[in-house]
Amino acid sequence: MKKFLVLLVAMVMMFSLVGCKKEADDLKYIEKNGKLVIGITIYSPMNYYDENGNLTGFDTEFAEAVCAKLGVKPEFIEINWDTKEVELEAKNIDCIWNGLTVTEERKENMDFSASYLNNKQVVVIRKEDAEKYTDVASLAEAAFVAEISSAGETAIKDNETLANAPYTAMNKQTDALLEVNAKTADAAVLDYTLAMSMVGEGTDYADLMVIDGLELINEEYAIGFRLGSSITAKVNDIIAELIEDGTLEAIAEKYGLAGQLVK
Repeated sequence: MKKFLVLLVAMVMMFSLVGCKKEADDLKYIEKNGKLVIGITIYSPMNYYDENGNLTGFDTEFAEAVCAKLGVKPEFIEINWDTKEVELEAKNIDCIWNGLTVTEERKENMDFSASYLNNKQVVVIRKEDAEKYTDVASLAEAAFVAEISSAGETAIKDNETLANAPYTAMNKQTDALLEVNAKTADAAVLDYTLAMSMVGEGTDYADLMVIDGLELINEEYAIGFRLGSSITAKVNDIIAELIEDGTLEAIAEKYGLAGQLVK
């Protein structure tokens, strides 16, 4: 019995040391590499390419500001949103920074920075269907699309009325817009941040609209790091500095998001 207890204590200590080493090493690992590898998808206004082919956006500039204070370079890599947790754990990326919604389920697989932006899930339809689709009840049999493994997909599946509606998962939120625009789907559930930037007059989707007053989920964005990562606390300190000196608000104003900053 004593031998078993000694072995058990030794195993607990060993796993504790491994956990501490993982936490201590993550920040050093990033500093040694001289870069923060950031997993993103492409959508406005968070991360997108401008007319000159340069990556820009709120999250892009926010990441650049944080990396400048960390003393490392940002390296942006487009990832498959459905496998983002796998990419993070495998160290193919160091963080997920692309309008990432904080959820209790995701907290089991990653560490979150302090929340920095408020968001909500909204429903985008064609303007010609404005009288047909006005609320959740009227959408019960509509053909829905959303990005796979996104908050939009969760909003559909968790809604008692919409859960039984026809649904097709898309690789990207922008793909969902294409489907509605092409009339191969009736409605898309998307981030409010994206919808306000890409839908309506003066956009490529002038014939689409957001259903006014219909909000399926209210949420917050944060940066996702590896579970137990020591860089999380460091980045939180930097975020606080960027809020204090007005840098974050200036970036948010540039992309029309100042009103959505977490206070």
